[in-house]
Amino acid sequence: MAVNSPVPVSADLKPVAGIELGYAEAGVRKANRKDLLVLKLAPGATVAGVFTLNRFCAAPVQVCKAHLAQVDATQAIRALVINTGNANAGTGEAGLANANATCAALAGLLDCSPQQILPFSTGVILEPLPVDRITAGLPQAIANLRADNWFNAAESIMTTDTQPKAASRTVTIAGKSVTLTGISKGAGMIKPNMATMLGFLAFDAKVPQAILNQLVKDAADKSFNCITIDGDTSTNDSFMLIATGAGELEITSAASPEYAALAEAVTAISQHLAQQIIRDGEGATKFITVTVEDGRSVEECRKIAYSIAHSPLVKTAFFASDPNLGRILAAIGYAGVDDLDVSQLNMYLDDVWVAKNGGRNPDYQEADGQRVMKQSEITVRVKLARGNAAATVWTCDLSHDYVSINADYRS
Repeated sequence: MAVNSPVPVSADLKPVAGIELGYAEAGVRKANRKDLLVLKLAPGATVAGVFTLNRFCAAPVQVCKAHLAQVDATQAIRALVINTGNANAGTGEAGLANANATCAALAGLLDCSPQQILPFSTGVILEPLPVDRITAGLPQAIANLRADNWFNAAESIMTTDTQPKAASRTVTIAGKSVTLTGISKGAGMIKPNMATMLGFLAFDAKVPQAILNQLVKDAADKSFNCITIDGDTSTNDSFMLIATGAGELEITSAASPEYAALAEAVTAISQHLAQQIIRDGEGATKFITVTVEDGRSVEECRKIAYSIAHSPLVKTAFFASDPNLGRILAAIGYAGVDDLDVSQLNMYLDDVWVAKNGGRNPDYQEADGQRVMKQSEITVRVKLARGNAAATVWTCDLSHDYVSINADYRS
């Protein structure tokens, strides 16, 4: 059960003009489950993405990057295809051939070039992709294409997720309406750059390729690259922005007020989708915000925030509702900020001032810490007294169920 994250309501997910979604039960790993998804784009759409930095990046990631590098006016992306149950990672040349075969099969059905298809996979690593099942399921997915299929699409990309993740909103920019709808998946093997996650966010504004490339990086750095469940960076992580161009708003400059307003909307919905992943973390019982303030740079603030958020000792203490808060100080100390003056540091647990000038606050009472630790949502706030920079990371606790889920993952 996700932490304070209700299941999205299908009727609340708004169709985005210029994109249709279709799903199928292809039996990639298990029978009788949605595991194949096609996103078909109207002419004029632009697509940009950010991907995992894992050196063992999966075959579909390699193919996506290659196809995006070839995009031009005559070779625009026409569709995305996603399968669950198999990551097609650690599969060598055969994996690349299977990813390309999937693109070719969908291209044949949509009457376009294979280079106009972007493939995505998620699931078990080091197993051959059952490309024959995927290609056999594509006609069913094509037959299911609809503009209002976002909820089914969210279900189709789940692996160990306990519920689908989706969000939608409409904003007005320069007097023009813009609809944004997105889906994400992920529950474990989550750490930035990116996380074992897939994210797809579409909106109907018209955005040139170069500007969209900037927008996806800006949005990812403030959302999907600010989450961690277990510190493991996956092989398949991908976050894609799709500007269908079917609406009235057109962005012509990244320096314009219209771009700033669109970036704010895209970032907000991306953060919501990213936080849904943390709330549905494998075995999670608590949603934890770690904010580090008054640093010399965003980089050092993030380094300290991640050190706290990755610590198994910190995360298990949160699961146990145990205010063993010295573990947080220890994580700050080994974060790698070598010239940190801990005598200036202050730390808060929600409204409770725990550490004052590098030591236990004389007014701190364990009962106050216990009160906060029992909550399902907790904020850790660290003030470094070094500058004006700040960074926030979202994470969850580490429970018995996390071990059980991952011990049984392949069974």
